[in-house]
Amino acid sequence: MGFRVLLVEPDRLMLEQLSMTISKTPGFELVARYQAASDALGQGTVFKPNIILLGVDGQKAPELIRDFRRLYPDVSIICMGEQWSADSAAHLVQAGARGYIIKPFTSDELKNAVEAFAKSGMVVGGETYTFFSPKGKSGKTTLIANLAMELARRSGAKVGIIDADLQFGDMAVFFSLSPTSTIVEAVRDAEFLSPVTLASYFMPVTENVHVLCGTRAPNLIDRVSIAGLERIIRIAQSLYQYLLIDVPPAFNPTSIAASELSTTTILVAMINGGYEIEHMREALEIFKDWPDYEDRVKTVFTRVTPCDRASQEEIGRALGFPVAGIIPNAYEEVSTAADSGRMAVDIERSSPFAQSVSKLVSKIMGRHSSGWRSV
Repeated sequence: MGFRVLLVEPDRLMLEQLSMTISKTPGFELVARYQAASDALGQGTVFKPNIILLGVDGQKAPELIRDFRRLYPDVSIICMGEQWSADSAAHLVQAGARGYIIKPFTSDELKNAVEAFAKSGMVVGGETYTFFSPKGKSGKTTLIANLAMELARRSGAKVGIIDADLQFGDMAVFFSLSPTSTIVEAVRDAEFLSPVTLASYFMPVTENVHVLCGTRAPNLIDRVSIAGLERIIRIAQSLYQYLLIDVPPAFNPTSIAASELSTTTILVAMINGGYEIEHMREALEIFKDWPDYEDRVKTVFTRVTPCDRASQEEIGRALGFPVAGIIPNAYEEVSTAADSGRMAVDIERSSPFAQSVSKLVSKIMGRHSSGWRSV
């Protein structure tokens, strides 16, 4: 069945422009259009639309959406406006809208908006995880990639990855991606993006796992402003139930900005016979500036041998802070998986590595009920 669109746009010239776009978009039929929302509420039901495009600029949008929702309970409402903001979009979704699109839009943007929002709607209340390591070579990229795949498989939700390790991020290499757009282009265009248009900058790995790839060269780091990165994160939070952000090691403006916008910051360190526990302890000291840091900061150690409850508790005692998860030494398994273009959790589901990743996924999915402290 095609899309029967009822268009409500107060501005007459914009109404004409949007009408033309809808009419020439394959699969879409403009069944009615109105300048006044009151007319659409009073007359529009006879046309039996299944999509309402509702202009909300200069109006009391939440109340207006609720009025349309009462009269059109089974119709997807997508709001239209000249600018996008996370706060206002969240209020619109809470009032009953499925999504938001910046006007004027093209036929492709219209199709993408309906595809993205008509069934599931924008995400409100999703989870954002920033993965930070005090030093490099912690195994966090491998952890993020496998967590994303397992989260999508078990939850059925959309999972997004932002590779914000701006100089040496290799998420694209890990997933064998050849991106047409990267974080550089997304940040460059951030001011003009909304969830619909940002989605095209993410590369699909599977139907439910998408990656915003990192810079193509280390010298492009200066093209990624912190303000632009913050806007990209806020928009992406409306697209994905779980958003995983890879940031560079050590404290810098990028890692700080991503952590501030996250639900949870996961500190990752690799046990390698050095000073990892001391480095982790120093990192925790910095996060203590957050009044709720014990809830928002979690620690994960990789290459732990033996990888069992006793080791996890021993590391926690040495650290003086609970350890949320441990990952075994699975270098050969992960390397073999990467060489074959697959994730380690898909190679051998009964392996210690896959089981450790699965435990972390259980904690993430049950964050509000059982918490992170249970194994």
